[in-house]
Order: sequence, then C-alpha cells, then structure tokens
Amino acid sequence: MVRKRNPMDETIIPMLEKAIAAREALFDERHRSALRLFNGFLEGCPDLVVDLYAATAILYNHAESMEQGLPIVQAAESFVREHLPWLRAEIVKTRNSRSAEEKRGKLLFGDEPDRKVQENGVWYALDLCMNQDASLYLDTRNLRAWLIKHMKGKTVLNTFAYTGSLGVAACAGGATRVVQLDLSRQFLNLGKTSYTLNGFPVHKADFIAGDFWSLVNQFKRRGERFDCVLVDPPIFSATSKAALDMNTDSARLINKVRPLVKDGGWLVSVNNALYVSGDEYMKALEALCVDGYLKIAELIPVPEDFTGYAETRSGKPITDPSPFNHSTKIAVLEVKRKRGE
Repeated sequence: MVRKRNPMDETIIPMLEKAIAAREALFDERHRSALRLFNGFLEGCPDLVVDLYAATAILYNHAESMEQGLPIVQAAESFVREHLPWLRAEIVKTRNSRSAEEKRGKLLFGDEPDRKVQENGVWYALDLCMNQDASLYLDTRNLRAWLIKHMKGKTVLNTFAYTGSLGVAACAGGATRVVQLDLSRQFLNLGKTSYTLNGFPVHKADFIAGDFWSLVNQFKRRGERFDCVLVDPPIFSATSKAALDMNTDSARLINKVRPLVKDGGWLVSVNNALYVSGDEYMKALEALCVDGYLKIAELIPVPEDFTGYAETRSGKPITDPSPFNHSTKIAVLEVKRKRGE
C-alpha cells in the first residue's frame, strides 16, 4: 500500500534521515537501549522530539496546539515506522493538549509499549505513559555511568528521585545504601521494579514518599550524612512547605542539602532550566565555593544523541550552555565540612 503524501514530508524527513544516520552506532541488535532519535529543538524542528525506548518510539508534539503539530507528527510517525521496521509500538505525547491522557501519551500502533530498557548493563523499568515524561530521563545517562563508576562502598541520598534511576545506577555501582526520596509513591514504586529487574534487594524504608523540605529537615535532626547527595529537581515545584524555581533557587537548594554530605563527599547538582545560561549557573556555583567548603570537581556532559551532533545541529539554544554542552547542566561538587560539624 502506497502511503498518502504528507505536505510535511519534504521538510521533516530529510532531518530525520540525517539524525538517525548520525545515531546508527547507538542501535543495539536486541533493541534494548534508549536514546534520543531526534532533538527538534536543536536539529531544525522545534515542534518535534523523537525518543526510542527499546523497540518503542515516542513522538513528542511540542507545537503550540495539537492541530498545528499534527502534520509533522504524522509524517514522522510514518517515516520512523518504515525506517525502523522492528518497532513494536509508537506513542505520541502532546505537550499542549487539554487532555491529560494525550499529554501522558496515546498508543499509535502496537499492543503494548516496552516495559524496560538496558543501559550500561543495568535494567531500568519503564511506564512510558505514566507521566508527561517517559519515566527515564535520557539526558542524565552519563551521570548514571558516573555513579556506576564511583559509588562502590558509598551511601547515597537521591532527592527528587522521580523513578529512582540515579539511585538504581548507584546500586549497580556497589553503593552500600541508597535512599530514594520523591513526593510520589507511584514513581518510587517503578524504582522498586528496577531493583527487582537487577536482583537488588528492596529495602522499603529507603523508598520515602514525602515533601523534600520536611524530609531533609528530618535527616538533619537525626544527624544523618551520606557520601553522595543527588539533587535533580524539576524546574518548578511547590508543596505546602515551600516552592522551588530552578531559574533562581539553585544556590538555595545546594545549601539546603549540603549539611547532609560527609566530609570529602560529593553533592551532585543538576539544573535543567532553559533560561539559565551555563555562565550564570557556573557563577552561582563559584560563589558557593568562595568559602572553600565546596569545590567544583567535575562537569558531566549530556550525551551527544540528546544534544544533536555537529552535522545535525541547526540554530542556537535559547541560552548559551557553555561551559556545559546542554541546558541540562550537571556539576559534581566536593564537600569539605567545617571543623566540629
């Protein structure tokens, strides 16, 4: 059957062909991995993003209205399905729909989306339509690899854990204890499934659903400290206790959790605010380091499939992320405690 010509074919298909060709080396024969197939924000079409989770493709319609983005999504859906004949399912998520179901994702074809992916030998459970996001953030893949490499014998606190993937990576790296904090019990339960997939013991007391501010205060009162504290919050969040805006509150958040880090330990801070430039974020971090009790130890880049490649990138990001390579800005800070603390 010959597919009906879509007026967007000539626009979007050459971009997708170029993007997928650049990522060819990332495909695995068993179709277990996860990657960004096309980042339209940086590769020429801001209304479209395409991610791959195992053999399920997710198309994000970022147009101002569902109707405006529909021709692009339809052209991309057909091309991706034809170009990757091994796909088991395709989902479309419509960011600016009034329907919560359409924001979370609707199945375009296939019986059921994939429920797990493998990354660096570690399994991560998926629920691709549980939330507007896809339950596993692809921009923090290199951070998960860093945790696998550095967490042997360490204790870890993963705040704003979402589905706990950073904590799962810490477990895979040999951490002796990983505490996962998130406001949503539903998200944390998916993290438990990831533990089960990998054969990690599930200590229910270390999966804590509740308000970040209250829980951090409880840890402080008990004098608990960790070798590594991870802080990867949403851009905006609010509870009855406090509101958080990562456009302005990075320093406040770091100061809030710093007392929970052991002497010589790490505080990993992630800021994914589009309108915070890399230079602005670095200045905020450097200001925190002036007293000598924090030191910027390492900047972790976002994977190239997420940022786009030199030959596929088109245009400039909203703000210059340098010295980071993406608006998801990941910094590892080394903590020195004051004498007597």
